[in-house]
Amino acid sequence: MEALVSALPYAIIALALLLIIGIVLQQRGSSLGGAFGGDNFASTFYKRRGAEKFLFNATVVVAILLVLAAATNFLLTSS
Repeated sequence: MEALVSALPYAIIALALLLIIGIVLQQRGSSLGGAFGGDNFASTFYKRRGAEKFLFNATVVVAILLVLAAATNFLLTSS
């Protein structure tokens, strides 16, 4: 159990970095105005395909794993 407690912070850091990379890779063609809401209707909804769909799904999975790892770390270190 102590090995898991000592390894979880490193796993959380690795998952956080993967999440940041996944989010940054999805930000293609966005202007600075789009970050603040003034995108001028340039970002329309469309169906993701291929590598973009895989990257989106992988980002969601990494985010869920990060939340689970952080909750597990909290529960194991608080007791």
